[in-house]
Amino acid sequence: MDTSTRRHAWRIDPRVTDALVALAFFVLLVLSFGASVRAGQRPVDVGAWVLGVLLTAPYAVHRRAPWLALAVTLGALLAFSLLHYAPYPGLSAFALLFGLALHGRRRDSLLALGATAGAFSVALVAQPAGVVAVNDVISTMLATAVAWLAGDNLRQRRLRWAAMEDRARLLEREREDRDRAAVAAERLRIARELHDVVAHSMSVIAVQAGVGRHVIETDAQAARDALGVIESTSRDTLTEMRRMLGVLRDGSEAAATQPMPGLADIPALVAETRRAGLGVMVDSTGSVADLPAGLDLAAYRVVQESLTNVLKHGGPVAHLRVACSRHQVDIEVADDGRPEERRTTAVVRPIGVEPGTGQGLVGMREQVELYGGTFEAAPRPGGGFRVHATLPYAAGSP
Repeated sequence: MDTSTRRHAWRIDPRVTDALVALAFFVLLVLSFGASVRAGQRPVDVGAWVLGVLLTAPYAVHRRAPWLALAVTLGALLAFSLLHYAPYPGLSAFALLFGLALHGRRRDSLLALGATAGAFSVALVAQPAGVVAVNDVISTMLATAVAWLAGDNLRQRRLRWAAMEDRARLLEREREDRDRAAVAAERLRIARELHDVVAHSMSVIAVQAGVGRHVIETDAQAARDALGVIESTSRDTLTEMRRMLGVLRDGSEAAATQPMPGLADIPALVAETRRAGLGVMVDSTGSVADLPAGLDLAAYRVVQESLTNVLKHGGPVAHLRVACSRHQVDIEVADDGRPEERRTTAVVRPIGVEPGTGQGLVGMREQVELYGGTFEAAPRPGGGFRVHATLPYAAGSP
């Protein structure tokens, strides 16, 4: 049996506790029956014993019927006093008033305070002359006020503690919701990264597979070169996928074994794209050393996705311009288009590659707008396609 089970087994029923307290009140009242009888007071008889039971027994049911218990107790108190029995009781009434102030509403407890104070006032006035002194009146009213104040103060403290606990639970739920949202956003970002990596690599592989199939009968060396590009691209892509999937499994970017790419990796990307058969003309100005990490990654993905689109659907040469200043990064990727007769050849139509659905453009636009930038993607008047993105940032920001 564990600790919680033992505690539950030893827990006393509140009804039993109330009955024992009521019995204790009755015993104290009975013990006070031995006090001397003053002039004008009636000795203890059967009526006093009956009223004594009515004074104390209602406490046993005060949890289920608090107002009934208080009414019976105050009625018995008034009858006990009006009949001039000695001694003068009232302890159980104080306990009932305390319970109502503790467990009831403020309005109900104030009504109970008024009823109790009124009953004690009538009981004091009804006593024979010389029985009640000024000190008795003061002590009775003071005890009544203390019983109500103690119960009401404890009730207020419980309400404050309950409100604090509710607020703590709410804050904990909000923190958990923020953590879950952050994890979901991070995983979505990683999924987009994975999409970009796979889309670019599969485009390179598809193009090279088409080249290899086209020249395998006439140029064995070109076919071997195409297979070499496919092999290296596949190996690099698998490594990148393992890294990102490891991050997803661990739920933390700490699992990453390599830094995220940025504009500093553009030369490697261009070299890979050229090996895939696409000519790339690069015009780069400014320094990329001080770019914020997130913006640097977004800029790289725009270039990567744009070159992938040119590789799949554009002309044989892509014109890439990257201009970095102190406050923004300006990226432009354009191609001149390819003649209609070349679009139908196996070399330029990669195996399994169909015209895109535009999801790459949507992803690029989302990444750029996330950093408050502008994004344009449209066909050029003389043929081809142009992508232009501007990513602003504050110098020195993380």
